[in-house]
Amino acid sequence: MEYRPTIGIEIHVELKTKSKMFCSCLNDHGKSFANTNICPICMAHPGTLPVINREAVKKVIKTGLALNCKIPEYSKFDRKNYFYPDIPKGYQISQFGMELCRQGFLNMGDKKIRIKEIHLEEDTGRLIHPKGEDYSLVDFNRAGVPLMELVTEPDIHSAKEAKQFVEELQIIFRYLGISDADMEKGEMRCEVNISLSKDDKLGTKVELKNLNSFRAVQRGAEYEIKRQTEILENGKRLIQETRGWDDVEQITVKQREKEEAHDYRYFPEPDLPMLRMGTKEYIDEIKGEIPELPQERRQRFEKEYGFSEKEISVFVQNKAIGEYFEKAMSELRNWIKESEEKGEVGKQEFLKLSKLCSNYIITDLQGLLKKSSVSDEKFLITPENFAEFITLIYHEKISSKIAKIVLAEMFKTGGDPSQIIEDKNLGQIKDESEVENAVKDVISKNSKPVEDFKKGKENALQFLVGQVMAITRGKARPDTVIQLLRKLLK
Repeated sequence: MEYRPTIGIEIHVELKTKSKMFCSCLNDHGKSFANTNICPICMAHPGTLPVINREAVKKVIKTGLALNCKIPEYSKFDRKNYFYPDIPKGYQISQFGMELCRQGFLNMGDKKIRIKEIHLEEDTGRLIHPKGEDYSLVDFNRAGVPLMELVTEPDIHSAKEAKQFVEELQIIFRYLGISDADMEKGEMRCEVNISLSKDDKLGTKVELKNLNSFRAVQRGAEYEIKRQTEILENGKRLIQETRGWDDVEQITVKQREKEEAHDYRYFPEPDLPMLRMGTKEYIDEIKGEIPELPQERRQRFEKEYGFSEKEISVFVQNKAIGEYFEKAMSELRNWIKESEEKGEVGKQEFLKLSKLCSNYIITDLQGLLKKSSVSDEKFLITPENFAEFITLIYHEKISSKIAKIVLAEMFKTGGDPSQIIEDKNLGQIKDESEVENAVKDVISKNSKPVEDFKKGKENALQFLVGQVMAITRGKARPDTVIQLLRKLLK
């Protein structure tokens, strides 16, 4: 029998609140100069007392409800004792035994991954190690920032599955608005616990730290599974330990033997009261704030628009782009409704419009965003103008070539597409004789493609169409060009 990996994951997420967990200092450590957002409370001066951040508690409960967790009636905070230079108190206020959320789950396809608990604690400061120097610096701006920790049961059995689970959670956190969960900025950090066994019993657990990207989660887990397999197959024993991931060498390295809970000497935080988790009305109020979640959106987009898995992935992973598409489609629905009353648009036309809208957002609009420094939330094109732009293409009032010019100008100025077409004289040629002259000119100058078409080679016709569109600068209707070519080539 081969060794079977069993994986549990711990995810730390910095919550998006105005202030820190137990004091009124600003929670913006990534934007401020070092050691400016600190006060006697988060620096643990004698005689200071912490006060619980209500919004942070609410965000954790919202996460728990979204992940099918049970919310106990009571919860409490505890002291987790350990010394490290970036912990001002010499201990961390955390939770042990009476967490805010318990026994949840997340469905990943046909598989259910159980969530053991979600608890709330304060983050540590940040150590900075200047290259080539024999000292380290400490920035305490992060000390005391609300930090949510989610712990799974050991229900994951491959490195790829671990990566997919972490990716899905990041999207959920962003949908809930609890955190930006940017791994590069340290707003979301992962630890993976891995053990190997040939039966249902769990093997010796090794904790893997310093996983600051999805790629690191997968590659770190893959390396550790391989390392542990080689040790066991050589008849040696594994020891319970904590290892770090070296992203440069692509290996795990030993850091220390793993601590147990009793090593931290947990005891109830004496300066904070027991938390009563609110009334049923309060919990229902939080439930009402939970938006449509990624899995629900996937199912709806497939059913409503008939999109492929790739298209759905774009609109689900990028929440801002997905919402923009929905707003543009809302405008198009109004146009469709008006047209349906005239008997002009049916179900198939709706699907064509949604596909057209999707294609231009995923390819052209996102292409413009990538080339610019504009964020996905702040570009100038309104959903109303984008919907109008799509209807112009749908009615073939502009060619695909002209559409790219118009969209680029809309992106630059935020202008109305019809106005841009008028101002830049990009409208279609209305005089059919002008188009016919262009077709005759192309036929006279391209004898070989003409002969090829007469021999039955349809591709030659597309070449000739392209030549006419080039001469007319994309302002001729393609269907008119095709009709004229076929007529004149007879």
